[in-house]
Amino acid sequence: MGTLMRTVIVILASATTALAADGSVVKGSAFLIILFLGFAALIIVFQFIPGLVLFATMLKSLFSRAPKKATETLSDKSRGK
Repeated sequence: MGTLMRTVIVILASATTALAADGSVVKGSAFLIILFLGFAALIIVFQFIPGLVLFATMLKSLFSRAPKKATETLSDKSRGK
């Protein structure tokens, strides 16, 4: 138990500098972030448009009347009726 406690204390003591880092030293990555977010937005938009078309088609088929059945079938045509 003592070894485990010492190991945890050493890990926590060495992690304080990593936890204190604010990340403000990164320079020049703003363009890449904007490019990545723009690409992600394009993917969402290009997936959203076909989804809307599919949804509109579904609504159209749900609220339209059923098509009338043909009175003459293919077998009737072949018999000459």
